Amino acid sequence: MNPVLVAVIERLMDDIGDKIAVDVPMGALTTYRVGGRAAAMVVVDDHETLSAVAAAVAGTGIPVMTLGRGSNMLVADRGFDGLVVHMAGDYAAINVVDETIVIAGAAAKLPVVARTTVGYGLTGFEWAVGVPGSIGGAVRMNAGGHGADMKDALLDADVVDLAAGERRIVPAEELQLSYRHSALRTDELVVGCRLSLSPGDERKGKAEMAEIVQWRRDNQPGGQNAGSVFTNPEGDSAGRLIDTAGGKGLRVGTAEVSDKHANFIQADEGGTAADVLQVMNEVRTLVEFAHGVVLQPETHLVGFADDEVPWSS
Repeated sequence: MNPVLVAVIERLMDDIGDKIAVDVPMGALTTYRVGGRAAAMVVVDDHETLSAVAAAVAGTGIPVMTLGRGSNMLVADRGFDGLVVHMAGDYAAINVVDETIVIAGAAAKLPVVARTTVGYGLTGFEWAVGVPGSIGGAVRMNAGGHGADMKDALLDADVVDLAAGERRIVPAEELQLSYRHSALRTDELVVGCRLSLSPGDERKGKAEMAEIVQWRRDNQPGGQNAGSVFTNPEGDSAGRLIDTAGGKGLRVGTAEVSDKHANFIQADEGGTAADVLQVMNEVRTLVEFAHGVVLQPETHLVGFADDEVPWSS
């Protein structure tokens, strides 16, 4: 283990005690349920812990990644030789202020934010009811669905630059949100955000959410997957391209393309991240050969060597 990382871990053990753990299995913390171990993970559940982590990490250059619900990532079988920051506790809070402004912590679950805001008679976040992620990750990747995304409602984000040890409010424009992308670095930690919604009808909002949930049940698989694997090319869908290229049902070892939705890869219980990655690689090759389109990953890849991944993750 990197001696600088060891020093950071030892400092955090002195400062925050049992909120940091070492040699943490990552598979159980992601929706793929595969992958290796992280060198260390710290649970940030209050301001004091956040301050301690920022102070310990600043200027060290150690690898850092944030973890919410683990719903859009694939961790390599070798694991992650760095510090995982997991937001929880106080950072799951959701507060409606000024009638239409919502303050949500990074650990707030997207379906909970959707249902809470509809319960307050607000509209604009119903799309998130079926997304198995948290606010922090949603800001980072500009999550979306059903014709909407975070960019539509985001006012600003509360961000800690772990490299510099600084915290500031970043206006949405500075985040440069685009389709499943933001300008945030991996060492920039989303603490929370403000959303601007609109007055709505609670009954209509609940009906819309029920339709979204049912659509997802009908069209997307459950089980061990991380949602959409590839982003949709402009004017088309990755699922259609994979399906028509003959990718449905493609299997490598313990992973296969879902028969229900071609842009989902299912991992078997006890499976490996290497098999999932190989399916991704073979699907990209199939689609490029059949359609001349090079699919780009939506899934965030963690801990893989550059020569294992033929694209920038």
